[in-house]
Order: sequence, then C-alpha cells, then structure tokens
Amino acid sequence: MVFKDRAAAGRRLAESLQEFRNENPIVLALPRGGVPVGYEVARALNAPLDVMIARKLGAPGQPELGIGAIAPGGVRVLNEEAIDMLGIREAEIEAIAAEEERELARRLRRFRGDRPPPALRGRTVILVDDGLATGVTAKAAIRAIRKEEPRRIIFAVPVCASDTARSLSEEVDALVCLEAPPSFGAVGLWYQNFEQTSDEEVLEWLERAREETAAVEGREAPATGSNSPARGPNPPAGGPNPAAGRPNPDDPRSVTVTAGRIRLQGDLRIPTGARGIVLFAHGSGSSRFSPRNRFVADVLHRAGLATFLLDLLTAKEESIDRVTAALRFNIGLLAERLVEATDWVARQPETGSFRVGYFGSSTGAAAALIAAARRPDRVGAIVSRGGRPDLAGPALSEVRAPTLLIVGGEDRQVIELNKGAMARMRAPAELKIIPGATHLFEEPGALEQVARMASDWFVRHLDAAGQAKAA
Repeated sequence: MVFKDRAAAGRRLAESLQEFRNENPIVLALPRGGVPVGYEVARALNAPLDVMIARKLGAPGQPELGIGAIAPGGVRVLNEEAIDMLGIREAEIEAIAAEEERELARRLRRFRGDRPPPALRGRTVILVDDGLATGVTAKAAIRAIRKEEPRRIIFAVPVCASDTARSLSEEVDALVCLEAPPSFGAVGLWYQNFEQTSDEEVLEWLERAREETAAVEGREAPATGSNSPARGPNPPAGGPNPAAGRPNPDDPRSVTVTAGRIRLQGDLRIPTGARGIVLFAHGSGSSRFSPRNRFVADVLHRAGLATFLLDLLTAKEESIDRVTAALRFNIGLLAERLVEATDWVARQPETGSFRVGYFGSSTGAAAALIAAARRPDRVGAIVSRGGRPDLAGPALSEVRAPTLLIVGGEDRQVIELNKGAMARMRAPAELKIIPGATHLFEEPGALEQVARMASDWFVRHLDAAGQAKAA
C-alpha cells in the first residue's frame, strides 16, 4: 500500500482505531508529519488532538544517524550499541542532548503556547506518527507519556519497519500499523506526496482540531495563549476591560456571509473609531484560524482598522480540498467569494462606509487582486504576504489599488514571480523583501515586520482613499 498523502493515511488509520472510540481517547501526534495524520484520527474518533514532542539525537557529524532521543520530563533513550560502535564520548552526547532540549522547549512553546499540557492520567492515549523507521523517537515519546499514568497507550502509524514494530510493541498496550514491510527503506517511499509539514501547518491543524472539538462539545474553543509565539508578541497593556457579562464591542464576532446558495463563516472585528476594513484572503489550504493572519489582524486592529477573517470555502468544500487540494488553486472561485464578501461588507450599516483593503496570502493574493479589479471603487489598498500575484493573470493590469508585495528573502522563486507580476501592473506597487525570511516568515521578528509594513500601508492608503472619496 502506498498512501496518497498524510491526510489519506490518517483516514485509513482511523478506520482501524474505531474500537477505541468509546474509551474517551486523546490523540497525541508527533510533529511535524504526525499532526495531519493525527488530525484525521482525532476527527474520526471525536477526540481532542494535541502534540507530543520528542527529539532525535543525531550522531556527531551525522545528524541523520540516530543514537537516541529525548522527550519531556527528562526522558532520554540511548542506542548504546550505536554509541559504542561509533566511539561517541559522553561529553559529545551531553552537548547534542542540550542542543535538542533547547529545540524541544522551542517547539513546545511554538505549538502549545501557554496552554497547559493535556491531562493524561487514566486516559486512553493514542500516539500517532506518519511512519516508523528506527522507532527511537517514538520510544522516548511513549516513555514520557507512561510517566503521566494513562489508562493505556496505543501507538498508531500508517507504515512501519517490521523489526521496529515488533520491538516497539513491547512498549505499548497496543500497536496499530497498517503496513509493516520487511524491506522498509524510508517513510517517504510509502507516500505519493510526502512534502515537509511546516510549523504553520501544524498550528493550523491544531487550531482547527480545537475548534471542531469545541463545536462537538457545544462550547467555545480555548484560545491560543496570550504568550504563544504562534500569535506573535502580546498586545500592549491597558486594553478594554468590559464588565462581567457584557460583550466587548472590540472583540471579534462570528458572522455568516450568504453567497448564492452557500454560506461562508467569518470573524469580524471593528475597533472604536475604525477608519477602514481589511478582508483577509487565505490560500493554500489555510483558513480564518491561521495564527499568522490572526497575528497580523491584531496589529491592524490596534492601528484602528476593522478586520474580517473569512473562510472562502465552506466546511464541506474544505473537506473535499483536503483530499484533492484542487479548490485552493481555483483562483476564480476564491475571487468570486471575496467579491461576495466585499459586497456584504458594503451592505452592513456599521461597515458600509468603510474603504476596503485586502490582505492576501499565497493563492489568496491572486484572488485579492482579481477581486480588486472587479471592485475598483471600493478597494483602496492591497497587501500580499508570500503571495502568488502571478496567478491573477490579465487582472493584474486592471487593478487600481496601491499594492504592497511582501516576500521572504530566502523565498527566491516567489520573489521572481512577484517581480514579474509587478511589472504587469499599472497601479502603484512596491516589493518589500524581508532578509533571511522563508516562505512562511517563521524566523524571529519576520512576521512582526510583515504586520508593521501591512499596517503602515493600509493606514496610509485607506485614509487617502477615504479622503479622496469624501472630496
């Protein structure tokens, strides 16, 4: 069996885990690759999803060669045979372990923020990964979980080396592996699509899982903690503090946009004295729960701008897109939905007078440019973050709104695509390159620069557009 991708593997794996559905399980996934697999398992079992961080210890000069692993709670697993064979000294092991412990702590902060770890005592824990080669990292994770006194531990994986499966089965109460070939090779050989999972994608899977779990339980989802690096720096102190039981008018509120026969869900936030509104056009499989776009929206809100984070696909369409990845590249459909949302904003009494800005990411940037070309009298500014404006095609020459293109300095191919798109534009346009940043702007301070540039651009151009309209 070769799996199409991690999501497909997760759905197949979930079918073999249905017997645990009534045990109130919790699903823990090993990031990064295990998270999209774990998401599908948790969704099928109506179980919460969280992460278990473990780090491989690589041999000196050969980091791909695992000599052990570490996990939270001081857990350390060493391959003594490999260490002796390679002649690795204890001091070298300690140096490697110290470096990986720092990375482990970073990932815990990154993926969990200030949320406490889940309570595992007395629970059935299903630990999930995308594949199992040597099993040393999984063994460390299992031992860390065991210290929390769960009822039992199930290790679930789509594909694993047969020898590893036999040895790891002694560590858990049950091992569920769909494929255990004697000639294993590498995990990626068992997937048609085995692209690296990014931190951003991990955060989005976790956020989506929390929202879906909350919806099933009929409660509000726990927000990512205020100290979470996933959301960027904390907002300044001294914000509004509404009386108990009274809604804060500055808080986001859920709204529904009706576009023909479909209903799109969004989060609208209008600060007191707002002077414009920015609609977020997500792309490449993202959603309104994107931590990065939410961080940018927070910065825009503090600058006095209303924000509207909108899902351009329905829940059913997102389910289809997770399998086919087709709708996220249907730029015409995304643009049409954005136009519908823009018209909806114009019809609302509280936002009808606002000038509109678009903040587009990835394929959403192309949708934003097409929508702006179709609503030139309403759209006063556009910002693209790591976007694909080249996919807007002929609409590029029809855009009238000033456009800011922001690209990471290490995202070289996208830089060239943005330069080519800008050359085809007639509207005022600028290209800003953030040195050292990659496509997802994960580097320290990179996303803050994006938010600051976007805020300055929108404040300047939406104010100017509003003044021109008033005149």
